[in-house]
Amino acid sequence: MKSKKMMLGMILMISALILAACGTDNKTDMKENEEDMGMDHSSSGDVPDNLKKAENPTYEIGSKAIVETDHMEGMQGAEATIVGAYDTTAYVISYTPTTGGEKVEDHKWVIQEEIENADDKALDPGTEVTIRADHMEGMEGATAAIESAESTTVYMIDYTSTTDGEKVSNHKWVTESELSTE
Repeated sequence: MKSKKMMLGMILMISALILAACGTDNKTDMKENEEDMGMDHSSSGDVPDNLKKAENPTYEIGSKAIVETDHMEGMQGAEATIVGAYDTTAYVISYTPTTGGEKVEDHKWVIQEEIENADDKALDPGTEVTIRADHMEGMEGATAAIESAESTTVYMIDYTSTTDGEKVSNHKWVTESELSTE
């Protein structure tokens, strides 16, 4: 009887290990990877000097919006307060952190003004650039490839995480299409 219980216990443990080893979707892996790498949800609120405030943003400063994106766990569905609105070009980038580690794929968003020596002209996909933003540990100074570009209004937001209740201040960036009025 004792050997049957041990065998059953071993089978259950092996099954649990096998299930734990099964992969999750890439979006979840990417979010966990960014969190492990030091994604700083909050920021000082400092913006580049040459970043232009939006003249007529869809979401006015001080207004509320619902976050419709999941760059980080706990964002999607959170109520956001708009603390900044800026007209710029937003980029999806892939880069290897200066601190080492795995390549970060399809990071959203870095803006035109956070790219070294970028003028006002939008950069084409495949362009190699140096990042001046510090949204994540190892991002500043990293060489990145532009994956895509979008001319849009970007927003800095305050929100409370829907998963752990953490208050996030001055989160950079969400685009207009990633917000809704409910």
